[in-house]
Amino acid sequence: MTKAKPFIKWVGGKGQLIEQLEALLPADFAEREKVTYIEPFVGGGAMLFYMLQAYPNIKSAVINDINPDLTLCYRVVRDNPTDLIQSLTAIQADYYALTTEESRREFFLAQCDRFNTKSLNEIDNTTLFFFLNRTCFNGLYRVNKAGKFNVPFGKYSMPTICDAATIYADSKLLQKVEIMTGDFEQTFTKIAGNTFFYFDPPYRPLSHTSNFNDYAKENFNDDAQIRLKNFCDRLNELGINFMLSNSDCSGKDGTDRFFDDLFINYRIERVWASRNVNAVASKRGKLSELLIRNYKFESDPKIGLSI
Repeated sequence: MTKAKPFIKWVGGKGQLIEQLEALLPADFAEREKVTYIEPFVGGGAMLFYMLQAYPNIKSAVINDINPDLTLCYRVVRDNPTDLIQSLTAIQADYYALTTEESRREFFLAQCDRFNTKSLNEIDNTTLFFFLNRTCFNGLYRVNKAGKFNVPFGKYSMPTICDAATIYADSKLLQKVEIMTGDFEQTFTKIAGNTFFYFDPPYRPLSHTSNFNDYAKENFNDDAQIRLKNFCDRLNELGINFMLSNSDCSGKDGTDRFFDDLFINYRIERVWASRNVNAVASKRGKLSELLIRNYKFESDPKIGLSI
C-alpha cells in the first residue's frame, strides 16, 4: 500500500526534519484525545501527511495557505482524484512524446502562459500546477508581484508528472482535512478541544540576496513575522501548544538575533537542514534552522545544536 506523502515539490519542505520535529512534539501527544491539528502555512504538507498517518488520535485537521492555486490543488486531490489523474496522464504523455529539449521548453512556456491566464477550470488549473512543479527549475514555486508564475524551464526529459498511487493515498487521508485559503490568522476560529498548531511560514531570508519567500504575491516581511509571534502569544494565553519552524538568522555571523529576541519567552532549538534552492551548487548545503515551542518536557531532549 502506498503511503501518503507530498504530491508536489516545495521549497523548505519538512520531509528531512520529520524525525526531529516529532521528537519535539508534546510528550503526551499520542495520548491526547480527539486532537485538532492545524497548519496555517501548509506548503507541501510533509508534516501534515506524516502526522495524520502516525497519530490516529488526530480526529480532524485544518490546513491553510495564502496561495489559492496551492489550496485548490489540495481540494482537487481530496475531492476529485480520478479526473485529476486522467488529466495528468494526458499531459505527461504529451510531454514525453517531445524529443528535443527545445520542443520541451516551448511546451513548458506555453503551459506556463495558460496557467497564468487564471481562467482555467479546477482540473486544468491543478493539472498545470502539477506539470509546472515537475518540469520547472528545481521544482520551485515563485510568482511575481502580479501573481504570475515565473520559474524557468528545468530541462527534465521524463519527470514523474502523474503519480496516481500517491494522489489516491493523499486523497483518502485528506478526507478529514478542512482546507482554507487566506491569511494565517483566520485559523484561530478553528480551535476546538485539544488543538495543536504547527507553523511553517515563509522563512525570513538570511541575507538581502537570499530572499525566496515569494510563494504568493503578498510578501511575508518582518512585520508579518512579528504578527505571527503575536498570534502565537494568543495561543499561549489559551494554553494551546504550538511548534514553529523558521530560518536561523544568527547562523551566518551571530549578530542577527531577530528570532532569538522575538521569541525570547519560548523554547528554541537549532537543527540542521539541507537546502538545495540556490542555482549555484557551491552555495547549497546544510544550514541551521529554528524550532520554537511553548511547552516543555520533564527532561527536554537534546535535539540539534546547543543555543
